[in-house]
Amino acid sequence: MTFVVTEPCFGCKYTDCIVVCPAECFHEGEQMLYIDPDDCLDCDACRPECPVDAIFYEDDVPPQWAQYIELNAEMVAKCPSITERKTPLADGGDN
Repeated sequence: MTFVVTEPCFGCKYTDCIVVCPAECFHEGEQMLYIDPDDCLDCDACRPECPVDAIFYEDDVPPQWAQYIELNAEMVAKCPSITERKTPLADGGDN
């Protein structure tokens, strides 16, 4: 199992979660972050750090956001890894 970034991250892209991730499993898309399901350690360090409550355990993803389970797995192959804090889009950042 893995953790999944869902809809509330879109357009926000806070990076509080990535700095606590011991597996460095986050990837950065243009509008949101994604978690690599193959690298996620299932440690739950990231979830409480998300200021918009966008991260869920795979089995707990709300039904309306179920497509994000597959989207995270798909997008990590297309997006670069991110390991450092950046200015979030919600605060006017350009990343």
